[in-house]
Formats: sequence, structure tokens, C-alpha cells
Amino acid sequence: MGEPKYRIRAAHDDTTVTVHQAYAPQLGLPAARDGRFPPGWKRDRMTWIKPSFLWMMYRCGWGEKQHQETVLAVDLAREGFEWALRHACLSHFDADVHADRPAWRHALRESPARVQWDPERDLHLRPLAHRSLQLGLSGEAVRRYADAWITGIRDVTPLAHEVHALVRAGELDEAARRLPYEPPYPAPDGLLDHLLPMAR
Repeated sequence: MGEPKYRIRAAHDDTTVTVHQAYAPQLGLPAARDGRFPPGWKRDRMTWIKPSFLWMMYRCGWGEKQHQETVLAVDLAREGFEWALRHACLSHFDADVHADRPAWRHALRESPARVQWDPERDLHLRPLAHRSLQLGLSGEAVRRYADAWITGIRDVTPLAHEVHALVRAGELDEAARRLPYEPPYPAPDGLLDHLLPMAR
């Protein structure tokens, strides 16, 4: 059996799931220190959370892109993560998922969360055939995320730099060993049906 094209892979335990974000130090460092986002964090914007560490590395350039120098691992309650997925809409129209474009536009307006499936990345940040979940939160979902779902925030910037240095040195096996373990997430039956192309 090959790797499924669409599947959530994430570090998780019985009660929490880990996602990643990257911010400028003035936001990221206080968040890691206090376990919550500081007052300067914008609740009125959509915030994107990413279970995949390597996709986050692709997005933030190993923590070297401007305003993304602090890489965070955010632990949140699985029930919150699944609430967001249950109330999410695909960020793009897909004829295999939506009845028509007006139905998709209506769902997009009404949903406090949206999903993109972007190519997963290898250690060189090249795209792979299977997809990685990106989950965008807005409105009620952002408020729940910031105020109720988060159980811990860790600064994993040193890990990003360590893995990147190993990749640059050609020590790919050791770099792979340092990566967070991200097995398939045990999504309840039916949770992702409205988010999977070719699901119906």
C-alpha cells in the first residue's frame, strides 16, 4: 500500500495534537514563555496552523524568513482540533466535494475554518506526492484556539536550525532522526469527508 495522498500526519497523544506556526520574535518568544499569545497577536486575522514540521520549515525557511524567525510547536486539545476540522471548508472549489460554486462560496462565508492540502516536503523542502494539511482559523475558531484549545507552546527554533545544519552538511539520516515523530492522526470516521477531494 502506498502513502495516501490526503491524510493528516501529526505528533499527537491521547488528548493533544501538535501544530506549528512561525512569528517574529516579539510575538513568538512571549508566546513560548507564557504559553499563550501576547496582546499584539491579531485575533481579527486568519491564522494558519500546520501539523507538519517540514511544511512549516518550507514556509518559514527554517526560521530564517523575516517575521518568521521564531518557530513554535503549539499543543492543542484534540477536541478543539477536530471541532475546527468539523466546521471547516476547503479553501478552493472542488467539484468532487462541493455541489457547485455557489454552494462552496456559501460554505466558505459561513465556516470559521478552512483547509488546504499542500504538497508535503522532504528534508530538502522539495514537494512530495502526498499532501499536508494546513488549517486556517478565523472568527470563533481563532477565539477558541487562543483561549480554550492551547495546552502549551514551545519554541522549536533551535531544532529547526539544528536539522537545517544537518541537511546542509549532507547528514540526512541524522537530520531525519531529529525530526518530530508525526504518525497518521486517528481522525474519527467521517470527520474529513467534506474536506477530501474524491471523497464522494
